[in-house]
Amino acid sequence: MKPLRVLFAGATTGQWRIDRLEVVVGDPLPPAARLAVLEGHEGSPPVRASWILHGVTSNERYVNRADRAALTERQHGLGRAEASCAALIPIRKSEAWWELTQDERREIFEERSRHIATGLEYLPAVARRLHHSRDLGEPFDFLTWFEYAPDHARAFEELVVRLRHTAEWTYVEREVDIRLVRETSAENP
Repeated sequence: MKPLRVLFAGATTGQWRIDRLEVVVGDPLPPAARLAVLEGHEGSPPVRASWILHGVTSNERYVNRADRAALTERQHGLGRAEASCAALIPIRKSEAWWELTQDERREIFEERSRHIATGLEYLPAVARRLHHSRDLGEPFDFLTWFEYAPDHARAFEELVVRLRHTAEWTYVEREVDIRLVRETSAENP
């Protein structure tokens, strides 16, 4: 996958209405009514944004070949018409996490926490894309983006609860959970 820069702006305009913006752990983000998502070089961020987060898609760091094959087979793309619900969950992990070697992080991520295996259970209903931010000097390490139909909202809640109760999540020192609804352009101020 070619890297893709993505900008998420909490503002008064944007294609997504923010239904909920809550702190899970750590510092909050300022309130915002809407979320603008800009990919690549597609325009300027809203002028009076409360906050702007940058991320970039990258190679998959903790998957093995079997994981990648399973994800590719089951994952559906973003932007599906029926997926009018979304979640942006920015996460920052502790220095203890980053001091681990890649294989130690993989062992916690998948062998103990079963992050990929758990996520596979919710595909294709919940589409996802991970954005890396740590190397960009951003306040979060990862910006996790999920899209799903309203009929799958309960399944998404279950997924999030399961992932937050793993060994991996003991390394999370900042997390904000932002829930969104896509509205038609007529509904978007």
